[in-house]
This record gives sequence, structure tokens and C-alpha cells, in this order.
Amino acid sequence: DLRPLDILAEAVPPAGLARGMRVFQVQGLRGFQLSSSRPRALAFPASRLFMHCDRFPEEFSIIVTLRALRGPAKVSAAGRAGRGHGAAPQVPARVLPQRNEYIFTVMLEESPGVLVGLRYSPDKLHFLFWSQERAGGWQSRVTFPNVSLSDNRWHTLVLAVSGQSFSLTVDCSVPKDMVVETPFPASLSVRRASFYLGNRRRRKGVFTGLLRQLVLLPGADATPRICRAVNFKVATLSVPSVLQDVPAKPASNEVLKYPYETDMKVTLGARPRCSKQEKAQFWFNASRRGLYLCNGSTWLSMLEVQHRLDYVEEHQSLVTNSETMGIEVFSIPRVGLFAAMANRATPPGSAIYRWADGKFVHYQNIPTHQAQSCKYFTIGKKIFLAVANFEQNERGQEFSVIFKWSRRKAKFLTYQRLSTHSARDWEAFVIQGEAFLAVVNHREGNNHNIDSVIYRWNPRTGLFETNQTIPTSGAYDWEFFTIGPYSFLAVANTFNGTSTKIYSHIYIWLSGSFQLFQSILTFGAADWEVFHIGDRVFLAVANSHSYDSGMPAPSNFYAINSSIYELNITAQMFVKFQDLLTYSALDWEFFSVGDDSFLVVANSFDGFTFSVNSIIYRWQGYEGFVAAHRLPTVGCRDWEAFHTAEGSYLFYSSAKEPLSKVLKLKTT
Repeated sequence: DLRPLDILAEAVPPAGLARGMRVFQVQGLRGFQLSSSRPRALAFPASRLFMHCDRFPEEFSIIVTLRALRGPAKVSAAGRAGRGHGAAPQVPARVLPQRNEYIFTVMLEESPGVLVGLRYSPDKLHFLFWSQERAGGWQSRVTFPNVSLSDNRWHTLVLAVSGQSFSLTVDCSVPKDMVVETPFPASLSVRRASFYLGNRRRRKGVFTGLLRQLVLLPGADATPRICRAVNFKVATLSVPSVLQDVPAKPASNEVLKYPYETDMKVTLGARPRCSKQEKAQFWFNASRRGLYLCNGSTWLSMLEVQHRLDYVEEHQSLVTNSETMGIEVFSIPRVGLFAAMANRATPPGSAIYRWADGKFVHYQNIPTHQAQSCKYFTIGKKIFLAVANFEQNERGQEFSVIFKWSRRKAKFLTYQRLSTHSARDWEAFVIQGEAFLAVVNHREGNNHNIDSVIYRWNPRTGLFETNQTIPTSGAYDWEFFTIGPYSFLAVANTFNGTSTKIYSHIYIWLSGSFQLFQSILTFGAADWEVFHIGDRVFLAVANSHSYDSGMPAPSNFYAINSSIYELNITAQMFVKFQDLLTYSALDWEFFSVGDDSFLVVANSFDGFTFSVNSIIYRWQGYEGFVAAHRLPTVGCRDWEAFHTAEGSYLFYSSAKEPLSKVLKLKTT
């Protein structure tokens, strides 16, 4: 039975915590703190793990996620002797290493010897086991040097054991391999033995940090299973339920079953980042008089003066390099707020702007070729910007480009080129700890029925590699979203070579790939936008035009309904909720002001002119979305909503003139 054996979970009683255990949350993750006063309380019989065989596995991996404390250094007696009054000249204090601390041990009840154990000391990790090659047996030790764990940070270790071979991987870095003379025993009996958490049945040497994961995987090297995650330091195979995430806002007034403590922190000033490292931290926004809680990905309002949208005013007219096909607004931690413009003209390429003193100012140009869209994303500490290029470069090559943020140069630099075909859009997402990047290929020559590609990040090579292809028809947009534990990817199909009246598809992630979930009839679909209102899930499609070579021409190709669909849990499908008349709609953007929800549509052409009003719709409950504000736009291509300390804004791009506008939302 090669299932993971969760040593840590076995020590937690079903009704609560064992005596001597406390739960702490630090850097967004929970772990057990173990008491040194009752080491025997942190034990359980080995027979609870090895139910069918009383032998320790001959080959196995041990997976540990821990946070070791950076303790004070000890000073030798020679150093202390020189501190008294009238003492002889002082001898320099000799700093001694911290004591050994045990992560776990397996010990027989009648013997003080350690059958199997793991302990660490400053810059070393020791694996202990009882060798029976000689009469009576003796304690063997395999020591891995230069293992720095005592830095108050979370680390994940994978120790793989097979005979004389021992391999240690720390945070999925390069493994430390050792071959020793004494092999791990092929038949090590654990009859009448017990597992001890964080100790060796004594108060001395008790683990003083936090333990989050301690798993034994028989018969396999767990490194490939662990090192698929994006955040290697907290990669998990099995974590006790008490340490797993719970909703930041409890669903009711029920008291938490397992109380835990946390290093609470309140941040003031501009909107800080919210990731797993900041989970359970607070941010106070003085300008909006709001208190927010980080749930690991977004800031949730705990206390806020509610505002209502009154009207919209022009805040900034931004002259761009050329017509702008798409906007991506993003924030780089400790650097600032940026907007990347996908500009049509090849020279000078596309521009990136930085928010300064309440306005966007030019920051950097990046080389592009009729760029259609940009996508900002991160993998660990790496920051990327993917650009979808529609045309070939000067050498006749057709590539879309991933740029990487250089902290040293404080600019985006070319990182990876991927072959694409009139690419329209990128979508970045994470599934089960793995990072993906999907591109929509619009056409190859005059053929619109081609494959679009999903790439998977390879942490070993540091590159994106093809993972799956999906047939698309003149595709314009990807939209990734999750509902509960399920991941979805919707594609907006625009044109199949003869008609825009075609099906766009929603795919669901199952068994390691995307599979068809639902098909929806669309008319030149240019964009999908998923959004939530309360517990309801909606999906809006922007239909751009109605054309069919085999049908009579309509009176107006471009005055056409765009539709909003709602997820029906019972039917397990999206059903039409509302139609809204649009004019060659190219984009939807959902945003909120206070408790109110809004959708703004990018109307680009009414059949006669590109000067068309784009509409802000307000959510009116039973009435659905109702037109609230009409905004004059010219060839509107994309909308982006963003917030700063000064307020909330909408940013629109024009595909027909080199001018984009920032609009400020005025509230009451």
C-alpha cells in the first residue's frame, strides 16, 4: 500500500488537539507548536501506521514542512567568565552552536535507542537509523551539511532513502545525494515501537519551531510529486485538516473548532500585496476608511464606509504610441502600479506606463508586432508579462513574447518566444499548484480553424512547454475561472471561415487536461467575462457581429444582443439570464463600488460610425443589469477597472485612434 502515511495527522485526536500542541499561523500558513513539558503526550503506536506489517519500509521518502526558529546563540563558559566585576582581561566569547532538535523519532518502549529519527542542528540535517548488521546493532547517522533552516521561514524537505543511497531536497532545489557504507536495513522491526513528534521521549532536544507537514511515503521518491507546486517552500502531499485553510469570513457565528494564534499585523498606506505570505493580515485604507483582511489572494472588506457611484468624469487623456488593442493594469510589489498597452504599430512597439502623482506616465517601450493583448502574471517571485503578437516580425517569424521583470534594471526584458498564429489573447492560471499559460491563435493565413495552445511551466527548465492543444475557430479570448474545486477555461470563437454564428466552448479540467463541458451559440464572440454576485456565478459574452455567407444579410451586422449566462447548479450548466443590445461589443468588464455591482461594455461600431456610447450597467437584482451611464467612446476596444489610494477608475483603449482615457468614478 503506497499511500502517503500522515504522521502528523495521526497525533491529532479527532475531537481536538493533543495535550502539548498549539496551532499558530505565521506568514499565512498554520503549523503545530509542540510543548517540551509532555513529550510522551506527542506519541502514538507505530502499529497505527503499519497495520498489516510491523516492518519499516526498506525504501521510502519523508516529507517535512517546517519553520525553524532563529534562536539566540549560546556563549561558552570562557566568554561568560570575563563578565564579572574586577575580572581578568576578557577572553573573546566563543559562540556555540544551537542544540540539536528532533523533528521526529521512532523508539521502542523498552529501549532509549532511536530506531529511525530526523534531527537538525545549525546548518546540518541528520537522519538516524538503527543498523542490525552487527550483534546487538548500533546507531547509524547520515549527515547532510550546509542545510540552513533556522531563518524563521517555511521550508519543505524531501528525504529519499534506498539502501545505501540517501538524497535530500530542500525547497525543490538541487538534491544533495549521499552514498554511505551502512545501508538502511532491509527489515527493521517496529513492533512495540512508537512515533514521537518533535522529541526523542525527553524534554531535551524538543523541536521549538512549527511543524506543518510530516509524511512518510513508502516505496517512492516523493520529489517529483512535491516539486510540481508553484511555491516550493510550502508544497504539500498531506496536511492535517486543522492546519488547512478555512474561510476568512466564517459562514456563521460558529466558534472555530481548533483555535489558533497568529502574528497579527495591520498595514497602512497604499494597497499592499495580498498573497499566502500576507494571509490573515489586515490593511487599513485611510482614504476609503476601510479595514480589509487578506484571505491569501484578495483583500476582503471587514469594515468600510460604503460608497455609491454618482457619475463618471474624465481624469486623463493618454496619447499612445498608436491605436491600442488591449490594456493590462497590474501592480508590482514595492514598485508601483503599471498599465501595459498592446499597441498596433510595430515601431516603436507597445508602451508601459507607471502611475505617478495620480496619472499614468510613460515608463518603457517593449518590442511588439501588432500587439493584441498583454497578460501580467507571477510564478513564485518571478514576474512576467506575456504579449500576443498578431503579425510577423522583421525576419518573417511569427512569435508572441513573454517578458520578465528584471529587478536589477527595473524593466521588462525578453524572456521566452513562443510560435503563435495571429495571436489574440493570453490567459495565465494555476491548477493544483502548477502554472499554465494559454494562447488563442486566431488564424493561420486564411484558415481560421486551427489549434490554440495551452503551455505548462516547467520548473526545472524555467520555460513554458506545450501541454495541450484545443481546436478553435478564429478565437479571440480565453477566460479561466474556478467554481469550488473545479477549474474551467472558456474560449470565444469568432469566425469559422463562413459564419460568425458558431459555438464557443467551455472546458473543464479533468484527469490532467481540459475536456469539453458546454457549448454556447455565439455571434462573433470577442470576449468572455466571469463574475460573482453573492453566491451566484455569471458568464457574459461580448458578441461583435452577425455574418453568415449562406444567409441573407441582416439590416445591421453590428447591432446585436450580447448575453449574460448564469450557472445553474442543478442542471450543471450555464443558462441564459439576460440579453443586452450592444454594438459590435468587444469587451466586458465587471467592477464594484461599495455594495453595488456593475458591467461596462466596449461598444466599438454601430454600422455607421466608431463614435459610439459604451454603457455602464448597474445590477438591479430581479431586474438584472440596467443601463446607468452612457460614456462617449471612439472604437472602444478594452476596459480595465482599477483602484488606487485616490479612488476608483475605468481605463478604456481605442482601436481607431492613438488615444486612451482614464475615467474617475465619482461617489457619494
